[in-house]
Amino acid sequence: MIYETRIYETHPGKLPDLNARFRNHTIKIFEKHGIKNIGYWTSNVGEFSDRLTYIIAFEDQSHREKAWNAFSNDPEWIKVRSESELNGPIVKRVFNNLLNPTDYSPLQ
Repeated sequence: MIYETRIYETHPGKLPDLNARFRNHTIKIFEKHGIKNIGYWTSNVGEFSDRLTYIIAFEDQSHREKAWNAFSNDPEWIKVRSESELNGPIVKRVFNNLLNPTDYSPLQ
């Protein structure tokens, strides 16, 4: 299993829009394409109050590539993204990391 952390930095005032898009659409479309939702977080304290951090999981690198490709080309996702950005882009920057669990990690 590999885990991917993703941090989405939003444009000013757009974090509620991003949370709504994930809550109402994105996580379901992820599941449709075999992307396992692990968790989603925002910051109450700290430097970055305009960011959504989340972790998703894949069986292996091949699964990740196929799932992201299918998600990116999904007509439902394309429609949702387009409709959610009618008043301008939501996400300013994306940071991601692929993580491999250590042999002592409770989450494998």
